Amino acid sequence: MSESAPIEHPSGLTSGDFTEAEDPLRLFATWFEEATRSEPRDPTAMSLATVDADGLPNVRMVLMKSFGERGFVFYTNVDSKKGQELDRDHKGALLFHWKSLNRQVRLRGPVERIEDAEADAYFATRPRLTQIGTWASKQSAPLESPRAFEKAIAFYAAKFVVGAIPRPPNWTGYRLRPLLIEFWQDRPFRLHDRVEFRRDTLEAPWQKTRLYP
Repeated sequence: MSESAPIEHPSGLTSGDFTEAEDPLRLFATWFEEATRSEPRDPTAMSLATVDADGLPNVRMVLMKSFGERGFVFYTNVDSKKGQELDRDHKGALLFHWKSLNRQVRLRGPVERIEDAEADAYFATRPRLTQIGTWASKQSAPLESPRAFEKAIAFYAAKFVVGAIPRPPNWTGYRLRPLLIEFWQDRPFRLHDRVEFRRDTLEAPWQKTRLYP
């Protein structure tokens, strides 16, 4: 998960007790900026939870590529298990765990596909070999053999030997638009600080509640 891209976000809070914050997106921006400086691997890594047709949860790591007032964006193959589950239920949950800061942020809400133009623009920023791998991978499908994947990579490398590589039609971005954002900060003796921001609809104002550890 070493691939990264510029993150667009609103300006963050500068100081003070996070439990006094009233805007969850500004608070997230502050925490994310701090995680960018302290996290040894990738601060954009987050767990994505979905539910299959039988109601059994699935969770996996993905990378956040942008966030803001419209939501939190990540990319995937729409034919993958997560893509199928998101397109069926249009709901998801995210979890950031920044171990270097002893912090977590949890989000839940509806999920939608992003616009094609936005997905095209991001795909164009990816390394060329990553673009080829996106074309070659049948994400989540059974792999006949490592050689089969290598042949697919060679095929698309030859097909796109010159010029820009277009975005595959079955690969795009999804945006989770949170109805709930919870901030968790570790404290000694498990007396953690927890603050939940919740809204009933995407247009409603945020309501803040402090929670027991």
